[in-house]
Amino acid sequence: MHVVGAVRRPGLYRLREGARVADALRRAGGPTRRAELTLVNLAAPIADGTQVVVPERVPISEHGAAAAGSSAPAGPVHLNQASFEQLDSLPGIGPVTAQKILDYRQKHGAFSSVDDLDGIPGIGPARLEQLREVAAP
Repeated sequence: MHVVGAVRRPGLYRLREGARVADALRRAGGPTRRAELTLVNLAAPIADGTQVVVPERVPISEHGAAAAGSSAPAGPVHLNQASFEQLDSLPGIGPVTAQKILDYRQKHGAFSSVDDLDGIPGIGPARLEQLREVAAP
C-alpha cells in the first residue's frame, strides 16, 4: 500500500488482508489539517499494490471563485481534487460519469494528465477533447 498526499507520514505500508483505506490513513499517521477527506472513500477495501491519494483542500479565493449564479467554473477543474459536484459540472459529464471518475481516482490514484480520463467508460475521444479545455490533473 502506498499512501501519499495530505497525510503526516506518506510512504509504503504493509496492511493485513481485509484492510480498508481508513486503516492505511492511520498507519500513515492520519490526515493533515489540510486533507480533504470527503474525496476519499475511507471504507474502500485495499488491494495489494494500490495507492491511496489524500488530496488537500483547495482554498477558495475571492478572485478564483465563480460569480454567484454562474454555472461555469472559474478555472480548470482539477481532477485529483474535484468534488462530485465539480466533476458533474463539466461539459458532457453527468452524475454517473462523475462517480466513475471518483471511483477511478480511488482505485488508480492520481491523474497524471487529462488523457487518463480515456480509461473511464463513457469518455471517448470527442468528450476528451472537450475536457482538455476545462480540466487539469
